[in-house]
Amino acid sequence: MTGPARYQDPLTIQRVLNSAGTIAVVGLSGNELRASYFVGYYLKRHGFRVVPVNPRETEILGERCYPSLHDIPEAVDVVNVFRAPDAVPDIARDAVAIGASALWCQFGVISPEGFQIAEDGGLDVVADRCVKIEHARYAGRMHWLGFNTQRITSVRTGLQ
Repeated sequence: MTGPARYQDPLTIQRVLNSAGTIAVVGLSGNELRASYFVGYYLKRHGFRVVPVNPRETEILGERCYPSLHDIPEAVDVVNVFRAPDAVPDIARDAVAIGASALWCQFGVISPEGFQIAEDGGLDVVADRCVKIEHARYAGRMHWLGFNTQRITSVRTGLQ
């Protein structure tokens, strides 16, 4: 498997999600209309410790915002990236340096160089996938059409 598909392995995705407690969101925006804000909000609501990383903000989602990964005073499990692909190699180096377990790059954030840096540093890599969507998929909170059906079982009506 080559390209981004190499970094979309379901077992890796589940392992990363199931072992994560603290997720640093690099590029988290304070703008409620941005995808990064919605993802951060979702993660926080579902029990993850979300650490915003954005040098232009001081607080997002009620959490102190840090200018870089190196400034975070606690352990980080996953570095979730909402930045342009050309920023990923440096972010990957920082993720390795702080001892993160995984580098997760959102839709369209594809950097083979950054992925290789993270892999060489021992990190799991997930790319071109949304952490919110994948969590919802594996936690059973999303219907295949993309919305929450509120249904726990797969009861079929009319089939007896």
